[in-house]
Amino acid sequence: MSNEAATAQAAQAAEAAPAPDPLPHGIGASLPPADARAKTEGTFPYAADLWAEGLLWAAVLRSPHPHARILSVDTTHAREMPGVRAVVTHEDVPGSPLHGRGKADRPVFASEVVRHHGEPIAAVAADHPDTARMAAAAVIVEYEVLDPVTDPEQAFEAEPLHPDGNLIRHIPLHHGDPEAAGEIVVEGLYRIGRQDPAPIGAEAGLAVPRPDGGVELYLASTDPHADRDAAAAAFGLEPERVKVVVTGVPGATADREDQGFQLPLGLLALRTGCPVKLTATREESFLGHVHRHPTLLRYRHHADAEGRLVKVEAQILLDAGAYADTSSQALAAAVAFACGPYVVPNAFIEGWAVRTNNPPSGHVRGEGAMQVCAAYEAQMDKIAKKLGLDPAEVRLRNALATGDVLPTGQTVTCPAPVAELLQAVRDFPLPPLPKDTPEDEWLLPGGPEGAGEPGAVRRGVGYGVGMVHMLGAEGADEVSTATVKVHDGVATVLCAAVETGQGFTTLARQIVQETLGVDEVHVAPVDTDQPPAGAGCRGRHTWVSGGAVERAAKMVRTQLLQPLAHKFGMSTELLQITDGKITSYDGVLSTTVTEALDGKELWATAQCRPHPTEPLNEAGQGDAFVGMAFCAIRAVVDVDIELGSVRVVELAVAQDVGRVLNPAQLTARIEAGVTQGVGIALTENLRTPRGIVRHPDLTGYALPTALDAPDIRIVRLVEERDVVAPFGAKSVSAVPVVTSPAAVASAVRAATGRPVNRLPIRPQAAVVTERG
Repeated sequence: MSNEAATAQAAQAAEAAPAPDPLPHGIGASLPPADARAKTEGTFPYAADLWAEGLLWAAVLRSPHPHARILSVDTTHAREMPGVRAVVTHEDVPGSPLHGRGKADRPVFASEVVRHHGEPIAAVAADHPDTARMAAAAVIVEYEVLDPVTDPEQAFEAEPLHPDGNLIRHIPLHHGDPEAAGEIVVEGLYRIGRQDPAPIGAEAGLAVPRPDGGVELYLASTDPHADRDAAAAAFGLEPERVKVVVTGVPGATADREDQGFQLPLGLLALRTGCPVKLTATREESFLGHVHRHPTLLRYRHHADAEGRLVKVEAQILLDAGAYADTSSQALAAAVAFACGPYVVPNAFIEGWAVRTNNPPSGHVRGEGAMQVCAAYEAQMDKIAKKLGLDPAEVRLRNALATGDVLPTGQTVTCPAPVAELLQAVRDFPLPPLPKDTPEDEWLLPGGPEGAGEPGAVRRGVGYGVGMVHMLGAEGADEVSTATVKVHDGVATVLCAAVETGQGFTTLARQIVQETLGVDEVHVAPVDTDQPPAGAGCRGRHTWVSGGAVERAAKMVRTQLLQPLAHKFGMSTELLQITDGKITSYDGVLSTTVTEALDGKELWATAQCRPHPTEPLNEAGQGDAFVGMAFCAIRAVVDVDIELGSVRVVELAVAQDVGRVLNPAQLTARIEAGVTQGVGIALTENLRTPRGIVRHPDLTGYALPTALDAPDIRIVRLVEERDVVAPFGAKSVSAVPVVTSPAAVASAVRAATGRPVNRLPIRPQAAVVTERG
């Protein structure tokens, strides 16, 4: 065959071949994360990879006691060690000695009293990490060990552990008639354990002193402006002289960075005049950052003979640990959602958050809402059992809907398709039963060679229905700012919203692609030179920061279209941008975005601020929340009733999402949230006997692995747009975390007939002494 013939044949084949699929583009597409390849190939630069010329290494001395009086701190031996460049204690803090996310009540370094195991006492900078650790160990601290208060119920009567007292907040919620009573009454006492957020990478950071006497902190921060302000206050500097640069966030399911870790780092850099790096061990990470609030809950539900709720009474006690942190916000969520997504005409809830000598508690996905969900769903199971009704039916008869009123007096104005979600999971086909053959033995609880006899295995089906609030609450000023620039056909987004794995950078690219028809969109790195965007939690960045990006992009769109609209004598509303082309409604105008830009640089800055909320009043009443999200989960479990081992077979999930912005990303977020909830239900419990963190490592703290993850079936996504939210979307990560532990516990109850009133579920709670 001649070259000409071969070329012609190749050309014909090319014409006949189907066109390649277009790349994902805009809102609604499964656009892959920009950093996905770097993270999977191991080339993504995490905070632990940071380096600087003349680097020093830091180490922190932490208290071995949960409660003690500090009699003296002698740093002489540490300072005299070769290679040690600085040792700092509370005496070396030039500014505010206190810090804290929700309330500044936590010392940078303990001075007179140690209030929890692992509290920082001193920090060292040296020319080698081993030298730094040895020098920290050489600091001599003389303690008078005190009896720790570790039972939150004892905190009410104990001597004050803090100058602010032991009670952080008390919320009494009164709604309806206190004399109301139902035909049946069920009661329960429930305990929720301490969950650690267990970030993929332990805390790490680099502090670099600046020529103006300030400092730059390179951190995996999730709230850089709050961290900057706390650092500036501790360092005695103006905020403008402290810069936080966000780098290498490996993911976050809570407060990613412990401020008590950041502040010693910056102090050492200022003291030495050299860059200082600190990489925490996993043990230090467990001791330093906050955990989910352990909670004690007492409930009494009144219902009529049809299973409809008449009154809910509850007492909720949150163990805040040594310091307040975000316990006030967690308590507000717990009290407000104590009755769950159900219509309750009468509710009387008492909630307390108290200080103890346990490790500090703080923000973890679904804080407050997760603990009460486990309790009120257990109560719904008890009502169903007492009336001989199907557990799903009891929930359906009480399901909350748009227009109903919460016990806080707030009317639910957002979509609340609770009944639709419940029906979807109830009607989804159940998984097949395992076969009692050796080949399928791995399907039984306990895994290969870990299960008992197949005849001891019971299958249970249970339900969980949960709700969370989105954004901040009780008057929190939720605002974010974003800038969108377009030049030479490339768009750049500047927004201080940190990408923690929730997909904000991907969403920002999609918004700009959709609005401006520009394919290439870059999201700039985050630092505190940009306007604040707030913390990366409770779906904030999808709503507030995404809304700011959308508004800025629309302003640029107007700048782009105005000259064309003026030229053709029409308004910009009559022009549309699709697939990089600008066309008019009548087809007269047709050009590309690149041609319309013609080398111009366009930019705009915009803010997004949701409608205001108000604090709960002295009776627990008020419009405290911007919006809410709901989820229903049906759990199927197999339980070995002799060994107490539990295998989660399947979790069927239905969730209201408002609008699906990125299908692949949304699915991954739901599956991750459900799996995290399975850990809460079965394995995750940071044990702290007498205030001492026991086994602070990933061997002693049992996280669910890929082998523990059940089949997760997303059976329904209700896209009923929330009209007050940008794009109508709702947050999706927290509510499956809240709901799945309750569903798993419900299924274990169904399998065993046992009450299951504690999370995580201990093996003895699932053992049945006599086979039914």
